[in-house]
Amino acid sequence: MNIPKTKFSFPTSIFFGPGSRHDLFESFLKEKLSRPLIVTDRGIASLPFFQEFVESLKNRGLNVEVFSEISGNPVKSQVLKGVEAYRSHKADSLIGIGGGAALDVTKAIALLINHPGDLFDYEDEKPGARPITEPIPFWVALPTTSGTGSEVGRSTVISDDKTHIKKIIFSPSLLAKQVFADPELTLALPSHITAATGMDAFTHCVEAYLAKGYHPICDGIALEGIRLCSKYLKKSVDNPKDLEARSQMMMASMMGAIAFQKGLGITHSCAHALSTVADLHHGLANGVMIDFALAFNVKAVPERFTQIAEAIGLKNHTGEAFISWLKTWKKELGIAVNLKETPLKQEQLTRLSQLAFQDSCHLNNPRACTLKDFENIFQEAF
Repeated sequence: MNIPKTKFSFPTSIFFGPGSRHDLFESFLKEKLSRPLIVTDRGIASLPFFQEFVESLKNRGLNVEVFSEISGNPVKSQVLKGVEAYRSHKADSLIGIGGGAALDVTKAIALLINHPGDLFDYEDEKPGARPITEPIPFWVALPTTSGTGSEVGRSTVISDDKTHIKKIIFSPSLLAKQVFADPELTLALPSHITAATGMDAFTHCVEAYLAKGYHPICDGIALEGIRLCSKYLKKSVDNPKDLEARSQMMMASMMGAIAFQKGLGITHSCAHALSTVADLHHGLANGVMIDFALAFNVKAVPERFTQIAEAIGLKNHTGEAFISWLKTWKKELGIAVNLKETPLKQEQLTRLSQLAFQDSCHLNNPRACTLKDFENIFQEAF
């Protein structure tokens, strides 16, 4: 199957397909912008494609500066340094290149350019939170992983430097003005990163589909994302240069991020706690916990699990069959099968359970989850 370059809006303008990154310059020309700050992580900044991309923009007349002081789960101090870099460069726009961390930092930088106060003053659902009312600088996203789908998301997740607790800032104003979703940028990803980020996309789709509430648009997108992940993630892991598989996973990643505006669930509450306590990669944290967390939901919405099982082509259309398939699939992808295969210590389970219970994602879970339930889920996963 040939994946063509194409453009569509949902609602962000998305340039999709191999080579789409090369269309970026024309967009800046049309917007009459010439001084972008490129925001990326240290790993991406060292790659040949990135250096070639930056040089191509400079050669075509853009005055480009690079901010790459991002690593691991993004924290507020990285955002503040990025704001300083933006102002020092006298930038007029932003280009976010990377996975969820780089794109989330780009959004947070964009927010603080014209909004006063502390970044966490704008935390979603915080009592007395400041409104996001001022103009957001023009920014575009180039994803290099197929996981968070942050390129089409309207929220940014940034951790506190000291507590490592994740804070969510949400506003449609934070959406990228344009997305250049070029699957060629994912071809060099190592298999373990492909697997972890792919599990993030899959978890978004599944939890969005299971989330409470009426949103058949998101449900339809989530089901197709589930199907794409189940078919193409292992192909991407086993054969990293498979451009069709990489393209389909990049699409599934965006579909997951679009679908979860409906909500998420207990897997993400568990994963957020793991990232806080053990600094675990978010996608890996989802991958470790997904089968243990979702098993808690089977009896609450058995018909939803039937439809998921059908979407991925299982002969037995039950929630139990899906969970069994999921455990096998994780092993095939090289995802840790339980928490014993992570740096976590058993004495940290109590803290994990408390943080997961405090996390808001499980409020959309189809089955109410108590602190004791989280303790049981983490104990089972260990």
